[in-house]
Amino acid sequence: MEKYDHKYGADQIQVLEGLEAVRKRPGMYIGSTSIRGLHHLVYEIVDNGVDEALAGYCTEINVVIEEGDVISVTDNGRGIPVEIHPKTHISTAETVYTVLHAGGKFGGDSGYKVSGGLHGVGASVVNALSNWTEVTIKRDGGLYQMYFEKGKTIKKLERIGNAEGTGTKVRFLADDTIFESLNYEYEVLEKRFREIAFLTKGLKITIEDKRGEEPKKAEFCYEGGLISFVEYLNKNKEKLHKSPIYIEKDGEVPVEIAIQYTSSYSENIYTFVNNINTIEGGTHLEGFKRALTKVFNDYARSHNILKEKDSNLQGEDIREGITAVVSVKVKEPQFEGQTKTKLGNSEVTGVVQSMVNEALSTFLEENPTVAKAILEKCISASRAREAARKARELVRKKSNLETSTLPGKLADCSSKNPDECEVYIVEGDSAGGSAKQGRDRKFQAILPLWGKMLNVEKARADKIYGNDKLNPVIIAVGGGIGVDFDITKIRYGKVIIMADADVDGAHIRTLLLTFFFRYMRPLIENGNVYLAQPPLYKLAKKGMQDVYCYTDEDLEKAFVELEEKGIPRDSVSIQRYKGLGEMNPEQLWETTMDPEKRTLIKVTMDDAIKADEIFTLLMGDEVEPRREFIQQNAKYVKNLDI
Repeated sequence: MEKYDHKYGADQIQVLEGLEAVRKRPGMYIGSTSIRGLHHLVYEIVDNGVDEALAGYCTEINVVIEEGDVISVTDNGRGIPVEIHPKTHISTAETVYTVLHAGGKFGGDSGYKVSGGLHGVGASVVNALSNWTEVTIKRDGGLYQMYFEKGKTIKKLERIGNAEGTGTKVRFLADDTIFESLNYEYEVLEKRFREIAFLTKGLKITIEDKRGEEPKKAEFCYEGGLISFVEYLNKNKEKLHKSPIYIEKDGEVPVEIAIQYTSSYSENIYTFVNNINTIEGGTHLEGFKRALTKVFNDYARSHNILKEKDSNLQGEDIREGITAVVSVKVKEPQFEGQTKTKLGNSEVTGVVQSMVNEALSTFLEENPTVAKAILEKCISASRAREAARKARELVRKKSNLETSTLPGKLADCSSKNPDECEVYIVEGDSAGGSAKQGRDRKFQAILPLWGKMLNVEKARADKIYGNDKLNPVIIAVGGGIGVDFDITKIRYGKVIIMADADVDGAHIRTLLLTFFFRYMRPLIENGNVYLAQPPLYKLAKKGMQDVYCYTDEDLEKAFVELEEKGIPRDSVSIQRYKGLGEMNPEQLWETTMDPEKRTLIKVTMDDAIKADEIFTLLMGDEVEPRREFIQQNAKYVKNLDI
C-alpha cells in the first residue's frame, strides 16, 4: 500500500480538550455500556492500527482475548510518538491516552490522510473506561512502556529496552463497574475483523480467543479487497455474471466500489466511510444510486432496449438482485449522530456519482453480454413492480379501516394504542383458539395462521400482495410493505410469533422472519418483532404446583430442585408438549402470554450482512450450502432462527 507522505511526530498530535466526562457519561462516547459498547472498545484500538494501514505503514494486526477477558491488540505500524509533546509537556504517547481529542487525526497537517475511530478520542476513551491499560511501543530503536488505571497514569512512559522494528501493543481490562458484562463474543469480533480485512486490501488481521477449553483462532487477509467481499456475500447465490464489477478511483475522496447482480429479488448495498459501516447510508449511497439509475437507463435507451414509448426504469428496478459494497475515504467526514451511521458530506454525492457514471458506462459498453443480462432482470422487475402496484392498491383498499374490516380470523384487542398493544401470530387454528380464550383482550390480539406460507425469498412483491396467507399479516400489522412500509402506522408495538417447538414450527418462524426481514425490515430494526417461548415440558404431581420447563436444561434443573425438596423424579409425571394446541387457554396464558411470567425473545439485527446470508442460505435455491449449514449447526437447531 502506498505510504501517505506526512510527518508523524509530536507536532502532528493536537490537543483539543480534557478527559473529565468519559467515565461519568460513557454512553456519549461508545453508544452504550452493554455488550455492544464493550466490543466498541476493541474496535477503537484496532482502528488505530487500521489507520496506520490506510496510511501505508501497517500490514498486520493481532487481536487476542486472553484469560480473564483481557484484550491485547498488537500492530506493526509506526508506533505512537514517544517524544515530549510541546503543549502538554508530557510524552506524546501519554497525551494520546489521557487527553480527550488528542490524536494524529485533526487538521490539514495531521498524521493521517483519512481515519476511522472516534476522531482521536478512541485511545483515551478506552483508557478511561478500563480497570487498567498497558501500552508498549516499539519506535526509534527503543522499547517503551506506560501503565494506567481507570484513565490515570500510574507508570509514565519509560524506555525499558531496545527493539527492532516498529509498532504498538495495547492490553486492557475493561471496567466491570461500568459495563454490564465483560464477556466478549468471539463471533461478533471475528465478523467485524473479517469486514475490516475486506475493506483494507492486503491487511492481515488475526483474532485468537484463549478463554475456555477450546481456543479459537481466525486469520483474514484479502488481496482482492471489495471484490473478495462481494464474492463472499454472494457465495450462496446464483450470479448473473461471473466476476464482480470493480470501480476504483483515487483523489481527494478515494472511492472503491464492487458490484455483482444475482437472481435474487432483494437489494443489498453496504456502505462504508473510512472503514466505518454507515448502516443508514448517506451522501455516498445517494451518489451511487443516482449514477446506477442514470447509467442503466442511458444504456437501455442508446441500445434500443427501452423503446421511445417505454417509461424509464426506476431505481428499485435497477437495484433488484444487486449486491454492492461502496467504500469511500473522506478526510474530514461529517456524520449524523455520535454513532456515525450516516454520512453527511454533501460533496461526496457528486464525486461518487461522477465516478460511477464514467466507469460503469465504460464497463457496460465493453461487456454487452453482462449489460443485457442485468437489463433483462431490471425490465422484468419493472413489470413485476407495476403488477405489485396494482395489487398494493387493492390491499390498501381492503385495509382501509374506515370502510372495511380487518382479517376475519384476527381477534383484535380493545386498545388502539400501539405502544401497549401486541399481536400474537399463532401457528394453527387449535392453538389460535386457545390463545383467543386465554389472552388479555384489552391489549392482546391473536392472528391464527394455517396452511403453507409463501417463501418470499423465491417470490417477487407482486406475488406477495396477493398471497392469502401473508395478506392477513400485512393488513393486521399495518404500515404497508416494501418501500411503502411506514413504521409510524403499525397497529401493534409487539409482533410476536408463536409457533410449536418442533421442525414445522421452526419453519413457520423462519418463513415469517424472512418476510419481515425482506419486506418490513424497520420492524426488526426497531425491535418490534419477538419470538414466544412456549414450554417443552410440564411436571405434575398431586399436591404439587405444576412446573413448566422451557429447555432440556430446565427439565434437569427442575428434577434436581424437586429431589432437594424430597420429591423423587420417578414420582412426577412428565408431559412433553408436541404443540401449542395441547395446552388449554389457562396453561397458554400462564406459560407463554402472561407478561409477568412469559419469556419473549426479541429479534434483533445487529448484523444485516449475517442476517442476509442466513436467510439466503436457509430459504434460497442453493441446496448444498443449506445442507452444510444444517449439519454444522444441528446442535443449535432449536434456536436456528433467533
